Amino acid sequence: MSLLSDRRIRSPRQAAAVVTVVVALAALGLVSCGGGGGHRLTVYSGRTSDLIQPILDRFSEETGIAVDLQPGDSADLAVQIETEGAKSPADVFISQSPGATGYLADNDRLAKLPDDVLNQVPAAFRSERGDWVGLSGRVRVLVYNTDDVNAADLPDSVLDLTRAEYRGRVGVAPTNGSFQDFVTGMRGLIGDDKTLAWLEGMVANDVQTYANNDAILLAVRRGEIPLGLVNHYYNEQAKNEDPTTPTENHLFADGDPGTMILVTAATVLGTSDQTEDALRLVEFLLSDEAQKYFATETFEYPLKRGVAPAVHDLPALDAIAAPHIDLSSLGGGLQKTRELIRDSGLERA
Repeated sequence: MSLLSDRRIRSPRQAAAVVTVVVALAALGLVSCGGGGGHRLTVYSGRTSDLIQPILDRFSEETGIAVDLQPGDSADLAVQIETEGAKSPADVFISQSPGATGYLADNDRLAKLPDDVLNQVPAAFRSERGDWVGLSGRVRVLVYNTDDVNAADLPDSVLDLTRAEYRGRVGVAPTNGSFQDFVTGMRGLIGDDKTLAWLEGMVANDVQTYANNDAILLAVRRGEIPLGLVNHYYNEQAKNEDPTTPTENHLFADGDPGTMILVTAATVLGTSDQTEDALRLVEFLLSDEAQKYFATETFEYPLKRGVAPAVHDLPALDAIAAPHIDLSSLGGGLQKTRELIRDSGLERA
């Protein structure tokens, strides 16, 4: 399969960037040596098949290692792995949600990764226990309609969105994994009581609820609501399609819970009987070329040191003063987060 056949390439600049990735991947000595000897891996992926399949195909072409892909919701796949236990066929888990990875880590389902793999990304974006490594990062932002909102009037903190001037003007996606990870992170920063109070305050302030981040962005673009809590790349994708779209991202103040950075993570399952080949895949996903592919396709931040984002006007990742959160902790609290969201009434808002 050619990477250029992916329907998500939307501009000549993107096409040229992916051509560069394809050529470089074909020459990548790290994964081309030795051959796969007919080996086969099973990958459970919370990332969509249209994104992940082309890069897995390239890995197979370069190594001879076949890959069976099972895509799905990250949290659902994590529960499936836990239910399957020692009989799980999964060798590698690629999670869109750090909470799902943390859940498996808490249940001792993940193998330790070598230091030379972990150290390719900053410490904030890998497991403190050494059992997963970040592939790409997403910054939580407030997207706003520039026709309806003056940037000077935007709040410094996500906690300010319960104020009267934002009544009925903000959209969230309470059942979405990234919002739930954000709320779990908020719990770690300000505690359960204050987090529940914020959720209840949002409900009392007539927050508007949507199924996912895409729906929030569309509502903001249409002027249905002027503000929405999303991941940064949704607006970057929209502006790549249509530079005239009247939306921009707003970063909250340094250290604010609203400026949280969430990661897509990769790990090797502790029950895998193909650990050497599984590790080769994780290493491949951290190669410069694979990181550039993810950045070009998703507009997320590549997490490997020295690889630049595809969008050149994004603030540098190390310049974003995000609050420090042990992302591994997001897993153990995911069920409690869902309880708080339900108790607040947000899912019914």
